[in-house]
Amino acid sequence: MTVVAIGLLPVAAAALLVRPRGLALWVGPVVCAAVGVVVTAVPTDAAGDALTSLRNPVLFLALAVPLAGAPDALGVFEALAALVDGGRHLVWWLWVFGAAVTAVCNLDAAVVLLTPLYARIARRNALPLEPLVVQPAMLACPASHPLPVSNLAVLIVAERFDLGAGDFLVHLGPATVLSVVVGWWAMRRALPAPLPTASLDAAPDRRALVRGVPIIVFLLVGFTVGDSLGVPAWTVAGVALVVAVAVGAPLPRWRRLPGGAAAAGLGLGGVVAGAAPHLALDRLLDGGGAVGRLRALLVGAVGSDLTNNLPTVLAVAPQLPHRDQVWPLLIGVNTGPALVPAGALCSLLCGEAAGAVGVQVSARRFAWIGWRVGVPALLAAGTWVVFVP
Repeated sequence: MTVVAIGLLPVAAAALLVRPRGLALWVGPVVCAAVGVVVTAVPTDAAGDALTSLRNPVLFLALAVPLAGAPDALGVFEALAALVDGGRHLVWWLWVFGAAVTAVCNLDAAVVLLTPLYARIARRNALPLEPLVVQPAMLACPASHPLPVSNLAVLIVAERFDLGAGDFLVHLGPATVLSVVVGWWAMRRALPAPLPTASLDAAPDRRALVRGVPIIVFLLVGFTVGDSLGVPAWTVAGVALVVAVAVGAPLPRWRRLPGGAAAAGLGLGGVVAGAAPHLALDRLLDGGGAVGRLRALLVGAVGSDLTNNLPTVLAVAPQLPHRDQVWPLLIGVNTGPALVPAGALCSLLCGEAAGAVGVQVSARRFAWIGWRVGVPALLAAGTWVVFVP
């Protein structure tokens, strides 16, 4: 059963990208997990443990996407973007704004929310669509390190190793800044953006700011202070969503709930439960100091590109022999997926979100941009976490 257990992992990952007849995102991973359980390649107790470890992260993901849409429905992100709308530095400020939204609201939610917002901003400033529309996807990986809620992979590791928001800010905050700054430099060389030739005449909606900014502040405080008090991230997100609805945001429609992404994550978790014991990861990760940290970085990045970042972090994290390998592993599994369309769920969501606003980003095109932006960002952040533990 070893061959079957290992073989199901790349098949499940490939099914995220290759979906005949428009099959839903979750079908391939869930079917692979079910097959593994039926043929006993995935032990039922291991699958149960994997699903338990994913419970809180998946609950957060289920709430994060509709939560990100609530401030947008209130007009707060449109108002915040209008504060920097127009002028020579518009595209730079939108890059910084996108990094902040990614860090606080989760990368998957940021891609779903910011892609249509940036398309609107590009149109009203007479800018080409593609350089702005793909910005959220290119930011999703480099900016998703500084808080446990920034990335599902980070949240999984935070719960496994009992790490708080302060740990991530200290160890991954500088690496995030490096990857975002270097990513900006690389992005502008891959997709140059001309200066705006038109801008909004209207001032930012002050009423939207008054209603929405306190919710964002609550999220930031809840994800940091609440984390130190043992309050799960999904609880904070749920309270914020209730408050947003109370002040005027519409109830989320079921179509906006990321059920497919959540089910895909659970399916991948089940497949990993069967494959992980046969991968000899302890030998790949063996080594102390900078050598051990470099190995964790490479295993995280290569594993994410060959399969997906969720199964990679689920398989590798329990096998880490040294605690200081956590940080380079996370840089690898978070930034590495920028290189291939199936490396992370957010990359797959990018294609759907971009298509909805009239920009077709093929898998080949995504990889072309991703390599030019992701590699420099990965090298910058990776150098920090390997040599500055």
